[in-house]
Amino acid sequence: MHTLGVPFVLLWLLSGYSCALGGKGEICSFNIFGQDAPFNAVVLNRTSGEGVLRASSHVDCESQKEYTFIIQAYDCGAGPDGANWKKSHKAVVHIQVDDVNEFSPVFRESLYKASVTEGKIYDSILQVEAWDQDCSPQYSQICNYEIVTGGTPFAIDRNGNIRNTERLSYEKQHSYRIMVSAFDCGQKKAKEDVAVHIEVKPVCKPGWQGWNKRVDYEPGTGSKQLFPKMHLETCGGPLSGVKAMVELQTNHIGKGCDRETYSEKSLQKLCGAASGSTDLLPAPSPSANWTASLLTDSGRESDLIYRFDGRQAANVPDHVVPQNLTDQFTIATWMKHGPTPGLRAEKETILCNSDKTEMNRHHYSLYVHNCRLVFLLRRDFTQIDTFRPAEFHWKLEQICDKEWHYYVINVEFPAVTLFVDGVTYEPYLVTDDWPIHSSKIDTQLTVGACWQGGEVATPRFTQYFHGSLSGLTIRPGRIETQKVISCLQACKEGLDINSLESLAKDIKFHFNPAQSVLVVEGEDVDSINTAMTKVSYINSRQFPTPGLRRLHISTSVQCFGEDTCVSIPDIKAVVMVLPPTEPRITISGSKQLVRPASDLRSPLGVAPFRELRITSTVMKGDSLGGFHRPEVMEVMHNLDYCDVLVIGDELEPERESLEIQHSALLGKHLDATNSTSGISIYGVDSMAHYEQVLRQLRYRNWRPASLTERRFRLTCSELNGRYTSNEFNLEISVLHHTAPMEHVNHMAAQSQYMRPVHHPLMIHTLNSHVSGPAPPAATVVIVVCIAALVIIVVIGIYRIHATHQEGSRDDEDEIKDPESDWESAGLNITVNPMEDIRGPQALGEAVRGEECEEEDEEDDAELVGGMTIVESDSSDEEGEEENKGREEVNGRKQKGKPEWDSSLVTY
Repeated sequence: MHTLGVPFVLLWLLSGYSCALGGKGEICSFNIFGQDAPFNAVVLNRTSGEGVLRASSHVDCESQKEYTFIIQAYDCGAGPDGANWKKSHKAVVHIQVDDVNEFSPVFRESLYKASVTEGKIYDSILQVEAWDQDCSPQYSQICNYEIVTGGTPFAIDRNGNIRNTERLSYEKQHSYRIMVSAFDCGQKKAKEDVAVHIEVKPVCKPGWQGWNKRVDYEPGTGSKQLFPKMHLETCGGPLSGVKAMVELQTNHIGKGCDRETYSEKSLQKLCGAASGSTDLLPAPSPSANWTASLLTDSGRESDLIYRFDGRQAANVPDHVVPQNLTDQFTIATWMKHGPTPGLRAEKETILCNSDKTEMNRHHYSLYVHNCRLVFLLRRDFTQIDTFRPAEFHWKLEQICDKEWHYYVINVEFPAVTLFVDGVTYEPYLVTDDWPIHSSKIDTQLTVGACWQGGEVATPRFTQYFHGSLSGLTIRPGRIETQKVISCLQACKEGLDINSLESLAKDIKFHFNPAQSVLVVEGEDVDSINTAMTKVSYINSRQFPTPGLRRLHISTSVQCFGEDTCVSIPDIKAVVMVLPPTEPRITISGSKQLVRPASDLRSPLGVAPFRELRITSTVMKGDSLGGFHRPEVMEVMHNLDYCDVLVIGDELEPERESLEIQHSALLGKHLDATNSTSGISIYGVDSMAHYEQVLRQLRYRNWRPASLTERRFRLTCSELNGRYTSNEFNLEISVLHHTAPMEHVNHMAAQSQYMRPVHHPLMIHTLNSHVSGPAPPAATVVIVVCIAALVIIVVIGIYRIHATHQEGSRDDEDEIKDPESDWESAGLNITVNPMEDIRGPQALGEAVRGEECEEEDEEDDAELVGGMTIVESDSSDEEGEEENKGREEVNGRKQKGKPEWDSSLVTY
């Protein structure tokens, strides 16, 4: 804003000539006509008429760029008072105000936002705009924009259009923030830059979003949601239906999934299967050694799996083979088998019963041929010589899919039914054949191949099996029920859906029998999303097998009028089952028992494990105040077997037994087998039931004469040896009774020259046992007391006689103190104990039996000067009298026989 001075000259124009207003025609003033024109005219020279226009106030181009008004000049007038002045004609004045660059550019927005899709090059992502308050085009126009932030993949033109210079990636950077400035044409920069926020959006790819690739599962926590935040992105297309399939892949766990890893016998007992089945593939042992040469798959935890590579087979001993197959029997096995190379593959025999010699007839067999399962059953010839169903064929995908499946063949001749993983399949082909004529040729049952004993130069195995088998059993006389079959092959892990009531009405879902596959269908995407967040994993085992379980989700989307319109990629995730806290099984109780031989001979024998207790504990971490403090917790779980083994020599059945009454097993899922090496109790049952049964275990020995002790070792297991207890050792000590013996007193000068002199009535042998009834303990004590009294009387008579002979001597000089005689005599008393007493308890019994005798001797000794036996030079006659008295006592003792008081023995 400036004040302007405009110089000018006014001429008065007359028609034909001009007359300057000078002299008497001087110009005295100018007059401006116009509304609010901020100007005034000042005369500079009256004679020449020069004047100047000046701004009377501030002139602002931004307020008014130009002014137009009328100006008129006046002379000084004709009279002295200035009257009669004259004015010129009116002139129009037009004034334009020049601009000054006094303002900086300003952006119209304080923040600019835009979003782009990754992978595209845009000509213009967005346009920023600034303006200037200056009035002239030179200073009011924005001539340039500039990105102040460096190192960004963006550029801006002079019009404010921002574009990307390279393809953006959502994974690389989700968003960008850049600063932009503006310049007017006078190169005046904006005082404040503006922020531009550009968000990079991923390319809309239809698929599942919001899911984790790994889900950790802690044992014992029930079910856990797998996809709590997962949703399906369809990129806005109209849909008519969505179908999603969730598959839990557990092929690498055990026999196809996490099942109970108990032994086949224990599982059959647990599921209520009929008894009497024969295990054709047991664990190798001295009694079942025909599987020792087979290959085992040791990588499976607690599962006994045999792997056949086309070169191994096993002959089942004749005493194991069921001989009474009737019109009803069951064959069951776990099998994993793949396709056999070759167009016409050979037969692969699982089980075969054929002639052992001379001929090559197959009586019954189970084999695989070209991915078909075939069961052959040729009955013996009966009264009717006609064709009968002999071969039953099944063509199933499971036979060659290299996965574990549970096969059960129920034979109710002539009908044969196959169960695969609990699902029933009827044969697609049944062929007839003639019955086999009876003969006296023995048969051979073989696993993994078929025995060819005839029609060849050298008997050998043929038709080897390629695959894996486990739990091959045959049960004659009965078929298995659907319920038991389902129990035997049931998986303990699988998929589940929580809160079924919260699902939409249009949602449909179904599981496969193993609950490893879940299919969810719906018409609305939101309903499908809600249903998928409810999908969970569950493992009901108390001690599941740790490791990975793979998840696979496949989805198909239908649009209106089209079969498929959007392709949804499959997703893969894993469930990590964390290792469970291992239990510590502890067996405690009394480890040493002392029992008289009579208890072992009794009908009930002795109960070695009457005080037995079985407990199990786990270590649990407890975080308190930032410190990790382990805590021991007692847990309850099942056991599947307890073995009581004999340490040392095996049991001799003709004289001893280790047995358990059948009544002790009633109402429990337990059974027992015994042998000369011990007894085994097996079955899936609680620790409390195992305690009850073990406490009723009895050991008997009806001829324990030479037995001094018996030792046993007890161990228990959970999950077929996965968790084992401590080795609990118990020893039974046997107390024996011997014939009574005489306590002989030997008198000599010095103890080193003493030697025991046995009375003829004392002759006995070690480990001698006296039969017949024995007097009670009170009688023995009375006899001993009487014998002691007789000895004391004899000693008293002897002392009186000696005193009478010495009465003539001088009392003060010659008589010796009796006590000093005892002290100088060097008297020794030797007592011969019962030599066949074998323990401190037995010796204690003998000592207690002599307590009365010792007390009587001490009392009577005071009456005779404190002496019990006197050393003197008495005659042989007096010694003979003493010996006669002893013989009388011993004679009375021999009339009775000692007996153990069972009330004094602690059981």
